[in-house]
Amino acid sequence: MKVTIIHGQSHSGSTCNIARILAKKLSSEYEEFFLPRDFGEFCLGCCTCFEESETKCPHYEKLLPLTNSIDNADIVILASPVYVYHSTGAMKAFLDHYGWRWMVHRPEEKMFSKQAVCISTAAGAGMNSAIKDMADSAFFWGIAKTYKYGIAVREVSWENVSSKRKNKIEKDIETLAKKITSKEKNLKPSLKTKFFFSIMCKMQKNGFNEADKKYWKAKGWTENKRPWKK
Repeated sequence: MKVTIIHGQSHSGSTCNIARILAKKLSSEYEEFFLPRDFGEFCLGCCTCFEESETKCPHYEKLLPLTNSIDNADIVILASPVYVYHSTGAMKAFLDHYGWRWMVHRPEEKMFSKQAVCISTAAGAGMNSAIKDMADSAFFWGIAKTYKYGIAVREVSWENVSSKRKNKIEKDIETLAKKITSKEKNLKPSLKTKFFFSIMCKMQKNGFNEADKKYWKAKGWTENKRPWKK
């Protein structure tokens, strides 16, 4: 399996190490990107990606290596420590650039055959809301199966996390890796995803804008074709 990790920070903290532990259990090789080091631009809110084309986004070229890696991966890991009870600003800024890829606009059909994992840690609390920031995008991208893993490491550095805590994390990640591997050959989008997609099919027959309407029609999705049916 090909694995891509998007780290919501540029240092190797607890969240980063847990994401790597999972990646190594899934694959002998993985690709990783660190935010904002590898991409740190803020969405300008110009709506050009929605109304015309994502290729006209002023940050398109800089974002492209991350986009290509996600598209080529079987497993996408979004990893962010908790910053004030949410994901990092860098992670949010990154996800903002893919609004055009949400099912309401022009979803990439490869997403419907992928799995994602949203990982977050904190010294104390806030993992659920940080994970939700990332999982919302995973769902609306159309990713078939998304797993969530959050844990309070009770320290501010990975080096100081207790052996007992690290052993628990190791066992948790081993279990998670087995779940992901077991789904590899029989992966289908959830009923929730299929239901939401069917609503979008009806809405896109008229289209929110011309770019979306043309995209859905060219894919055949406004008729009987579906991205998860080969």
